[in-house]
Amino acid sequence: MEGPLQTSIHVCHENGQWMSRLPEKLWDIPLYNLALPGSHDTMTYCLDKNSAVSGNESKLVKFLNKCMPCIVRPIIMKWSTTQALTVTEQLEAGVRYLDFRIAHKANDPSMNLYFVHMVYTTVTVQDILWEVLRWLETHPQEIVILACRNFDGLTKKLHCCLIACLKEIFQCKLCPRNVVPTLRTMWQRGHQLIVSYEEDVEVEEHCELWPAIPYWWGNKTSTRALIHYLEHMKRMGRPEKFFVAGINLTENLRYILLHPFGSLKKMTLRSLPCLKIWIKQQYPGPKKECINIIAGDFIENNDFVKDVIELNAKINPPLHCQSKGAGTNSISFSA
Repeated sequence: MEGPLQTSIHVCHENGQWMSRLPEKLWDIPLYNLALPGSHDTMTYCLDKNSAVSGNESKLVKFLNKCMPCIVRPIIMKWSTTQALTVTEQLEAGVRYLDFRIAHKANDPSMNLYFVHMVYTTVTVQDILWEVLRWLETHPQEIVILACRNFDGLTKKLHCCLIACLKEIFQCKLCPRNVVPTLRTMWQRGHQLIVSYEEDVEVEEHCELWPAIPYWWGNKTSTRALIHYLEHMKRMGRPEKFFVAGINLTENLRYILLHPFGSLKKMTLRSLPCLKIWIKQQYPGPKKECINIIAGDFIENNDFVKDVIELNAKINPPLHCQSKGAGTNSISFSA
């Protein structure tokens, strides 16, 4: 326990207020042209081992879980957990993109919403939104992108309830989508949160909601295949505004059967040295092959967050992507 705790504290101390420490030359660049660290499936650190399997899972998974829960449930937990740090710890570690998979439990008469990844979380969405607010209030110059996704089991009424909750909790901290989100502009207006909402009808009705942010999901079990996919997507050209390059590997049934003592964490940690090299080669900016948000699993490991933040040192306005092999300027994030 001592090792991971020390790592967490070290990361938090380094990166908790990194946006406020960026040089002034970056304050007028849209956030979608900066490099931002993100966490994939942010809330899986608090999955409920006793909850029902999500309604979105296959009939086979539900059947096996019902017939052999003592065998199947530990496997589900090992391969569903993608983060070890709490949401506050992730933010303090420097993560600025949160991937919220939101769901309503089947046959639940209450209006409570939870997070989901095969199974549901122990905490509600509302509790975590208040936690994010408390963190923002103590970090007034940090900007967070909150991606609300999935919406398993949400009715129109539940969408309205969730959006009302977002507005009530964050109020003027919500950045409307007609604003060009630079650090300087958001600081001046008191905006700290960009909410991406993966439901077009609701986005059209509420100016505080941003459209769904594209997520480059490779769905690969090998690091080499994942990097090949990401490079292919870069050649196709980056989206105009926010987008996520996901460096998370994804298991399948064959992989799980071949690795009976494995877990998503072991799978992730093996991939990080190669992915670290790939991250360090990237450039933020508006050009075709530039990156924006990079999201990963178990973000506290191998200096992932620090490596993404330091990509911003390559930006020299007027913004451009340098050729590979070009020198980079050093950047200081000290107070």
